[in-house]
Amino acid sequence: MAEGGAGGNQPPREHPQNLQGLLQMAITAGNAEPSQLEPMSDERRQWLQEAMAQAFRGQLEEVEQMKECLRMLEAVSPGGDGGETSEPAEGDPSRQASALELLAELCENLDNAADFCKLDGMRLLAHRYLEHPIPELRWRAAHLVGTCAQNVPKVQEQALALGCMRKLLRLLDHDGADAVRIKALFAISCLVRAQEGGLQQFLRLDGFSVLMRAMQSPVEKLKVKSAFLLQNLLLDHPEHKETLCSMGMVQQLVALIRSEHSPFHEHVLGALCSLVTDFPQGVRECREPQLALEELLRERCQLLQQQEEFQEELEFCERLQRVCFQTPPDDSSMDR
Repeated sequence: MAEGGAGGNQPPREHPQNLQGLLQMAITAGNAEPSQLEPMSDERRQWLQEAMAQAFRGQLEEVEQMKECLRMLEAVSPGGDGGETSEPAEGDPSRQASALELLAELCENLDNAADFCKLDGMRLLAHRYLEHPIPELRWRAAHLVGTCAQNVPKVQEQALALGCMRKLLRLLDHDGADAVRIKALFAISCLVRAQEGGLQQFLRLDGFSVLMRAMQSPVEKLKVKSAFLLQNLLLDHPEHKETLCSMGMVQQLVALIRSEHSPFHEHVLGALCSLVTDFPQGVRECREPQLALEELLRERCQLLQQQEEFQEELEFCERLQRVCFQTPPDDSSMDR
């Protein structure tokens, strides 16, 4: 073994800080070439045992932190008769916001997200904080729902069972605070992507209509994220294209493209491309003379020529021209 100075035989200084880190280390070791494998020294074995013990302690400490945050969020206001009411405490929203912020950080770890739900945290978010009168607590709650639900089917299922989808769609559609609407959309995307139950709830609750209204918002970030989610849903679930066409989605997307040019249009054009790909009905609707889409695309291509920052939008325009106006409507497969 090559020596690295005085510390050549000592274990590495940077140790995994949690169970996931130890797992990654084990995977890395398991992928090593046979020539790299050596018997584990007593010193290395001792370090690994200590690291595992520390990681388990760290995991337990994080669970205790989550419990403390939940105690803070579950606090109730004192009643007038010296008892307690079931009303949420309104005295220190800054502490509640800090608790939600810390929970979001902790729940980036998938194990913590699962533990958070076991501690009934998702129920507290669904029943109290998604509808809290203070906007910051609403958007932090929505952000935490999404953070926990990302790629964790059990968490997604619990959030859906608790009615989070209906409340999040209501926030996206009607909340007066832009931050709340943006975070609600984030949480919705985490509940519908790769989650059939979430998609079915989204459809039953007319989620596509809510998404279209969000795309018509004056808030640029909300518009972009809504169009991006629509585009991805169309790519992942082409079976819903007929439903969207029957809702007038083609006409509404074209109307959005006609608005004053902005980077948002790239995502609208991307969604329209997804809608017409391998879908003759969508192509026929794009060819309707009253839409004048062919002329609009021609003008947009001229506008975007030689503007490097809009090259993806230009590519979408050119694809739509080929698919909708240079091929028969029954041959609408799109080169990718």
